[in-house]
Amino acid sequence: MPYALFDRDRQIGESWPSETEVWKRALERGLISDVPVADVSGERVLPTGYHVRELREQRCEPDPAWKLPNEIS
Repeated sequence: MPYALFDRDRQIGESWPSETEVWKRALERGLISDVPVADVSGERVLPTGYHVRELREQRCEPDPAWKLPNEIS
């Protein structure tokens, strides 16, 4: 699953195949102005409101009332 950088609920960066890639690209492109530092548990910390999140595919079930043509011309 791809990952992306978010500011609260808004995606602010492209999606990448790993969290590491998200960090790397965000720093390279200036999306993060402060370099993350290690916290007590040793994990990186983003500026307030920022977080890396896994993108899940959003699916939409078809409406049973939709009428599709029998043939495509």
